[in-house]
Amino acid sequence: MKIICQIYRSPKEEGMYLYVKKEEGLTKVPDALLTLFGKPHPAMVIVLTPEKKLARVSAAKVAESLEAQGYYLQMPPRAEQDPEMQDIRAKNSKLSG
Repeated sequence: MKIICQIYRSPKEEGMYLYVKKEEGLTKVPDALLTLFGKPHPAMVIVLTPEKKLARVSAAKVAESLEAQGYYLQMPPRAEQDPEMQDIRAKNSKLSG
């Protein structure tokens, strides 16, 4: 499996990314999703392979979603799962107490 993948970032939500096959572009992304996502800003192009390391999701999961629905939507990490946000929250709670 090798997929040339275009990744777009959302101007509305930090950490939200949309993965699509480069040759298909945004043609398979539902209009309702594009409205919520905002005007997609190109972030990067990658070659997706099984051994490719991605930050928050497996390459296999992205490839499966691209084949099944034509896109993969990466949501921002939830604050309680993000170690950096946990650290910031802990420091803020010490300041306010």
